[in-house]
Amino acid sequence: MAAAPEFHLPLAAADLLRDGGPGCYVVQEVLAARDLPPALAAFRAASRARGALAVLEHFDCVYSVLHHFRTVGTAVKEDALELMMHVVSHHSNELPTILSDSELSHADRAAHLNALKMNCYLLTGLMDAFEVETCKNSCLEADPGRKNRKNHAKTSGSLWEEEREPLLRLLTQLLQLDLRQLWGGLVVEEEFVSLVTRSCYRILENPSIGLQRYRLTREAVTHLLAAALLHCDRMFSATLKITQMLQHFEHVAPVFAQAVSLWAKEYGLKSLVGELLREIGQICPQDLAREASGVKGYATFISELAEQIPALVLSNMSVLLPHLDGESYTMRNAILAAMAEVLVQVLNGDQLEEAARGTRDKFLSMLQAHVCDVHSFVRSRVLQLFTRIVQHKALPLTQFQAVVSLAVGRLKDKSVLVVKNAIQLLAAFLSNNPFSSKLSWTALDEPLKKEVQKLKEMRDRSRPRAAPVIAPEEEWEVMLPEVRAATQQLFQPLQEGEDEVLEVEETVERTVEQITGLLKKLNYKSAARLTQKALCRFQGKEPFVGPGEENEEATILGVLKRLYTGSCPGENSEDPPHDNSSDKIEEVVQEEQPQTELVKQEMLVHYLQDAYNFSVKMTEALNLISKMMYENSVSVVQEAIEFFVTVSQFGVPQALLGVRRMLPLIWSKETGIKEAVLSAYRQLYLSPSEDSKRAKAQALVHSLSLIMVDASLGMLQCLEEIISEFVQKDEIKPAVTQLLWERFTEKSPCSTLECRAAVMLLGMMARGKPEIIGTNLDILVTVGLSEKACEDYRLPQEVCSVISKLASNPKPALGKNSAPFRLPQNHMLFACLSETVSKGFAQPSSHWIPFMEAAVTLIYQMAEGAEEICADILHVCSQQALEKLQEADEQKADAGDSPHRVSDGSGSLSTFLLLHLMALVGQVALQQVVYLEVSVSAELRRRRLLKEEKTKKQSDTSTKKQRHQSTGNETTMEEELGLVGATADDTEAELIHSICETELLDGKHLLSAFVPLVLKICNNPGPHGDSALSAAAALTLGKLCMISSEFCDSHLRLLFTMMEKSPLPDVRSNLIIAAGDLAIRFPNLVEPWTSHLYARLQDPCPSVRQTAGLVLTLLILKDMVKVKGQVSEMATLLVDPEEAIVAVAQNFFGELASKGNAVYNLLPDMISHLSDPNSGIEEESFHTIMRHLFSYITKDKQTESLVEKLCQRFRTARTERQHRDLSHCLALLPVSERGLHKLQDNYDCFADKLQDPAVYNCFQTVLARFRRAGVKPEAKALAEELEQKLSASHKRGLDSTETCQDGSQTPKPAPAKRKSIGSSRRQPLSPANSDNDFVTPPSRILQNHKRAQKRPPRKKTVITFSSEEENNSEDELLAELREEETPTKTTPITRSSARRRR
Repeated sequence: MAAAPEFHLPLAAADLLRDGGPGCYVVQEVLAARDLPPALAAFRAASRARGALAVLEHFDCVYSVLHHFRTVGTAVKEDALELMMHVVSHHSNELPTILSDSELSHADRAAHLNALKMNCYLLTGLMDAFEVETCKNSCLEADPGRKNRKNHAKTSGSLWEEEREPLLRLLTQLLQLDLRQLWGGLVVEEEFVSLVTRSCYRILENPSIGLQRYRLTREAVTHLLAAALLHCDRMFSATLKITQMLQHFEHVAPVFAQAVSLWAKEYGLKSLVGELLREIGQICPQDLAREASGVKGYATFISELAEQIPALVLSNMSVLLPHLDGESYTMRNAILAAMAEVLVQVLNGDQLEEAARGTRDKFLSMLQAHVCDVHSFVRSRVLQLFTRIVQHKALPLTQFQAVVSLAVGRLKDKSVLVVKNAIQLLAAFLSNNPFSSKLSWTALDEPLKKEVQKLKEMRDRSRPRAAPVIAPEEEWEVMLPEVRAATQQLFQPLQEGEDEVLEVEETVERTVEQITGLLKKLNYKSAARLTQKALCRFQGKEPFVGPGEENEEATILGVLKRLYTGSCPGENSEDPPHDNSSDKIEEVVQEEQPQTELVKQEMLVHYLQDAYNFSVKMTEALNLISKMMYENSVSVVQEAIEFFVTVSQFGVPQALLGVRRMLPLIWSKETGIKEAVLSAYRQLYLSPSEDSKRAKAQALVHSLSLIMVDASLGMLQCLEEIISEFVQKDEIKPAVTQLLWERFTEKSPCSTLECRAAVMLLGMMARGKPEIIGTNLDILVTVGLSEKACEDYRLPQEVCSVISKLASNPKPALGKNSAPFRLPQNHMLFACLSETVSKGFAQPSSHWIPFMEAAVTLIYQMAEGAEEICADILHVCSQQALEKLQEADEQKADAGDSPHRVSDGSGSLSTFLLLHLMALVGQVALQQVVYLEVSVSAELRRRRLLKEEKTKKQSDTSTKKQRHQSTGNETTMEEELGLVGATADDTEAELIHSICETELLDGKHLLSAFVPLVLKICNNPGPHGDSALSAAAALTLGKLCMISSEFCDSHLRLLFTMMEKSPLPDVRSNLIIAAGDLAIRFPNLVEPWTSHLYARLQDPCPSVRQTAGLVLTLLILKDMVKVKGQVSEMATLLVDPEEAIVAVAQNFFGELASKGNAVYNLLPDMISHLSDPNSGIEEESFHTIMRHLFSYITKDKQTESLVEKLCQRFRTARTERQHRDLSHCLALLPVSERGLHKLQDNYDCFADKLQDPAVYNCFQTVLARFRRAGVKPEAKALAEELEQKLSASHKRGLDSTETCQDGSQTPKPAPAKRKSIGSSRRQPLSPANSDNDFVTPPSRILQNHKRAQKRPPRKKTVITFSSEEENNSEDELLAELREEETPTKTTPITRSSARRRR
């Protein structure tokens, strides 16, 4: 019988159809699809009879299913899969018995081997086919347009989804058998193992394998591959395959990380970790940077593997370190993340060995080095890793200061992500600091000094004292007289029994010890006698050697000296050895205790010093982070807010500044920022740690009161918004309100400051719930306006502000015709206010004026007949002033003139009375205008609307029957009614206007009586000699001008003269504010004086400049002042020495940029003015200004247009400074490809200017930035061509310059004399200006008309650049320069017509 053909595992399925040679199995016939079901049934029947060996005869059947897999029905495929699972499972159960049979014949072994290979081939083939189909169907599921295929995918793959995991377990069970016997005791055939593992890898290639529902499948694949690695020695091939899959399939990185960690932990395959990491480490870093594929997979694998088996990664970390110097930032991040995991999980704790401690320090050094990595993602990632390390307390205390310093340095990083993570790291440092729960450096400074002094004292005490340290020679000199006397007694007659006292020892050493001991015991006579005997007995032996002929006394003294001073051995032998050692032990025991205390003290000092340094560094970080609260990045702002919440919990004093600084963010348009602020204040103040409700209320009130100390008005308004939000949400409990009322009424003991804070907090809460004040109005009046409260007018002022919260909206919306909330004229509130104001008028209090202003405002807001009440107050106060003046006249002869009194020839009046009178008049005048324009006007309109509604109802009732017949007429009537309403509005406005113009300042009205006094003080400020009075008079003049346009027009010259010439900054500031209000109320009158308002931007006083900047910002943004011409003066504020003024300018341009193309349209004018040598702007300041302004140019069309315009400006620029300025502006623009074409087209405009190195470098900067942006090859070629032209022109210009310098001696014209910025922008005020400077300027049309008459007409000049461009058009428009628009002063970048005129 011929031997059965041997089955060879094919490389491709088609190989089985071709003859592989003699003895090789070949598929005889591929069955048609219709013949497959009966063939499978026959195979199933045969398998019942023959078991797994049935495949030897029915292989072609299942092979045909694989061949027709795409076209065959689902039932056939599933039937084939079930059949093969059954066959392989049956064979797997039989194999242990077969393999253990020692009498197994060669033919049976070959048959079972062929059956095993055939069955596994068919089973894995079906597995691969099903998996490919599943992957394809998962892609179709992602396509929403293929619903039918999606449903089909679910049905066809349902069996595979269920059977995949059991199949993998079956193959695992098969590989765990000792299959080598089937191969004759040799290793298992490599192709067979690859057949099984290939199916595993194919399953892992499915992108959805990482989903949670496939967790069991992933585990089954992992165990199957582990069996192949263990029993079939597939380490090398597995390493290569895993590396390849990591490169091509990013989703397998977490799966393989989990699998490798399982293999290392449960199967002991730790060497595989090293092989994989070594394979990744050997990849060339340049290749990774060049080809991005695989980098993400490698990186994810490394970082996740480090999380799961950090110890094994640590032992192989050295092979990965070369990638830290590579260009791939993803790999750097992964390796640094692995280091961090090792530090957290392995190299953590104080019990590390020396080698582990060294590795830890090296890893920390590498992490610190990459905090300053060139790539922002790496810097950000390292900061995140340090945050994790700090949170797990894995950072040694010795490294704290270094890492904190690095984090503080990264707060200035350009990347928003880096800054955000740096803030998070600092917050983690605070939350996990080992020092203290309170980190105030001021609180730590005193204990540190105290402990340092204590340490110094302890060190001084521990040092050996100076007294015992005496040289033996010095001691001998002291002892010598007594020793000599004792020696001399030796030569006198001996007394009875004295010779028998001591005997010489047998040896020299013992004798020396004996003599030395006697000397130290001060027994000099016995020592001398023993020495005398020793000289006789030990003649010639050291130390008993001496010239015998000389004096014996001298010899004895010499030997004793040598013995005592230590010249001979044994000199320290004072006592027996055991006695000496016991003394030394006693000394050590006595000294050990102080030494231990010293070490403890040194540790305490080190601890306090570290805590102090940490606190100082955190304080530095606070200052930087507080400035980030107004960044454009929402995430950075949110992190900064969270940081200050954390800092506040640790008691850092500067935290309160940050908490205050975040207050204005409550108005942010970003919902996330506003919510972050509310959450921060909720966490800081609404969640105190106290237990009782009362204690919580006290803590809340105390904390909020601290914020209000020295807070500005703006900050208080922000706090009011936050508190009102809390009140509306019922987050502030009634116990808080109760405590505030108790403090205000002094039922709860508190200071005056706390009482005032309580009133302010009640007012803030009333914003959310007005009934808090409305139900207790009588208490507010009786307590807040009592005589005791009026000792300090700040409390009554706050009471007025709180009561004003009850005032209704002065402008009710259309359709809401409810009457405004007003109190009767005889209400107790107004009587108390009138009395308090009148009493305080004659008292020299600095707080009376703010209270009076609040009181007058409240009266006009809430009183019926408010003008009568204020008229009475004004009458009473002026009467008091007259009485004081009469008293002064009577006492003039006795008292004489006082320097604090205002003299008027016949009498004198106290300055503060005039000051109070001026302030009162101005406030009443202003509030009277507001009352008429707002309250009275709204009330007239409300009453008219009510009357019209009533009339309309009556009209509707009478015409109800004819309504269906008069639709057209009704529409006409409604239009006529609308016209009547508009006319009525105009009539009411005209009525109010006429009252202001004709009645308020005529001779009949009370205000007119004070006008001469106001004008006299304003016209003659010198004789009065009080700055506050001058400021009040100026402000009152401005308020009076608000009443009437006629009065305003007649006194504008005086107002602007004072604004220009007054030496008092307060006066100038007040008048700037007044001029701003007048510009809104009477814009046509103030418009000719606008240049004088702009001139205050150059005022020498910073406060005046800031006020002018704020006022002009408001006017310009409200379109009340034109921004052309002098807008460059606003730009100069960007380089002001005062930070507050710079912030005003930045805010102005930021708001202006939000209004369309405003900044773009104004840029040409600003460049022209600021680059003028006569402007006084230094070049560096110009660069700073332009850097800020060009940051608002974001549109491509604006950039392209500016590139062309700036190139054209090179033709008309006169000086090298202008060339440099223009080129610097070009360098600030992000030039696109079209912008580069503009540069190329206008190359001739600036070619001759390239000889200047600064100009040339700017153009090089433009090209460098263009290349970094990543451009197309065509654009790259254009950039290279332009660069060559630039270089050629630069070299040619340099050569021509050298030639001119060598051959021409013609002197160059002197450069224009440049003013210094200080002399031009900060000129001192000079009273030498003539009054003609302040004549009311004629209208612009009249000026232009006169100028046109003086000059003969000339031809219009067409220029290619308009500095007053209003629109951002796509194409460049030509502008005609008319004669009447020609400036009288030539701009620095002159127009061609201006140059010809010269």
